[in-house]
Amino acid sequence: MKDSPFTIHHSRSFMDRLERGVVLADGAMGTMLYARGVPFDRCFDELNLSASEIVKGIHRDYIGAGADLIETNTFGANRFKLSAHNLEERVAEINRAGAAVAREAVRESKRPVFVAGSMGPIGRPMAPLGAVAPEEVRDAFAEQAAALVEGGVDVLILETFTDLGELVEAVRGVQSGANVPLIAQMTFTQEGKTLLGHEPREIVRRLELLDVEVVGANCSVGSQGILEVMHEMAEAVTTARLSAMPNAGFPAYVGGRYMYFSTPAYMAEHARQLVALGVRLVGGCCGTTPEHIAAVREALTRPVQAPVATIRGVTRTVEPKVEAAAPAEPTPLAQKLGKSFVVTVEVDPPRGIHDRKELEGCRRLRQAGVDAIDVADNPMARLRMSPWAMCARIQAEVGLETILHFTTRDRNLVRLQSDLLAVHALGVRNILVLRGDPPQMGDYPNATAVSDVKPSGLVRLIKDFNRGRDVANNSIGAPTAFTVGVALNPSAPDPDKEAKVLERKIQAGADFICTMPVFDADALDRFFRLMGGIPVPLLMGILPLSSYRHAEFLHNELPGLSIPQDVRSRMRAASDGREEGVKIAAELLAAVRSRIAGVYLVPSFGRYDAVVELVKVARDQVRA
Repeated sequence: MKDSPFTIHHSRSFMDRLERGVVLADGAMGTMLYARGVPFDRCFDELNLSASEIVKGIHRDYIGAGADLIETNTFGANRFKLSAHNLEERVAEINRAGAAVAREAVRESKRPVFVAGSMGPIGRPMAPLGAVAPEEVRDAFAEQAAALVEGGVDVLILETFTDLGELVEAVRGVQSGANVPLIAQMTFTQEGKTLLGHEPREIVRRLELLDVEVVGANCSVGSQGILEVMHEMAEAVTTARLSAMPNAGFPAYVGGRYMYFSTPAYMAEHARQLVALGVRLVGGCCGTTPEHIAAVREALTRPVQAPVATIRGVTRTVEPKVEAAAPAEPTPLAQKLGKSFVVTVEVDPPRGIHDRKELEGCRRLRQAGVDAIDVADNPMARLRMSPWAMCARIQAEVGLETILHFTTRDRNLVRLQSDLLAVHALGVRNILVLRGDPPQMGDYPNATAVSDVKPSGLVRLIKDFNRGRDVANNSIGAPTAFTVGVALNPSAPDPDKEAKVLERKIQAGADFICTMPVFDADALDRFFRLMGGIPVPLLMGILPLSSYRHAEFLHNELPGLSIPQDVRSRMRAASDGREEGVKIAAELLAAVRSRIAGVYLVPSFGRYDAVVELVKVARDQVRA
């Protein structure tokens, strides 16, 4: 494909142009595609292949509005985002096509317009909060950047990042192979910080250490919010140039579609103020249209006033200084762990609104001498009453401490924190962190599993709450007082992997461990040897079998459970399955009691007779 005289391929020419004066970027791509009838659930990036004329038309509109730089339609074209559309094998193809479509629009315009390769975040939390390793992030961005450069972009732009750690890995990935200038932008909350609590000055310092040529902010809370962020960046920047691309205000859902209400004139006036601060690359993000860019183009032709000393117009909430609180009293469970033998029993919340049966069961267990009740969170992904409502009911009605099973499956990062605050306000202090059974197992197989964070990330988050800070390092007013447990499967198919996962959970701050039901003492001992010892108290899971059929079902159909052949043979030969199941459980408890801090008993089918017997056995063994 032959280039016109107006096509720019020299990577240095972009920086030279930036040194000479302000460069005007384009506006939103997604907003314009949606306006042209493309639904939000469509893969926008794939349109580079199947509907390139639509994409090219949007590029032409922005060039016609006066943009000096257009961004490729590749914001979500990394392997992680494309996997949601089963397109992860077409990363290179989609990115090369995105660059080609943009460059074709430039050629047809016969104007010297730069093409920037757009790259957004992977859409998943990175370790330690999430499950994606840093090297996976680097590889994904190296792959995307290589394809964009091969397609002929002049510059690469990393934009709309909320996690500075992810942005740093993205920069490293890009720099590992791409030899073009790089723009790196983060997005900010109303408080002038990123979602994870990073401040503008900190971001500038970190990115300049990585030799990023252009740093800035995009998306966020609109023109005024970006203006304040850029004021702080301008005071911190030393070597890099600054960029700013705000949203057209906050979106509203009106008449079945999302609308942005910042007028072109409003954005244009703020663009002039951004330039006055020293911003060299100005454009727009969500909700910004060619009309907005045309207004900014016209405004930038007029003389710009000198920078003002302060920015006014937005009132930020100033957090009251919180006096350091005295360390919270450990929960009764925490005071017992490692000092006396602990017995807990799992109770499933009811499937409806009536919990009389469950509360009666808890009263029996209290009389038997149970220390705490484990309350499951929609086990097997089947609908039940909220577990934290059940915890509150048990503590209020029965007077017995609870351990809330808290899964990462159903909650995004905001809801996780919101629920933790509610749980603490209700007086629930013990949390067992779990991933949760996948929705495909349960009543609603088409339900979506959120899993914004992995279990070790949630442990870390809860420990931050105990220090009085949320995940964004904002004060929550007073520290929480949670005791945090984590899950373990000593009989996991891959013991080494299970050990590594447990190590991460312990490093994150786990206070105790609950195992899945164990049926083989040797399996527990093997795992102890693999770990070289367990540094926190461990409660071993015991599930008394009720019949041979029950044993076969658990062994063959329940993921993660393994019942030895000799145990299944005993259950098959038993004349009374329930009695034999209790006997096997009691023998197992006697075999390992000296090596564990307690037991976590799981009733079969919600029947408490067998576990009541085992509570008595456990107490008798301790006294013996």
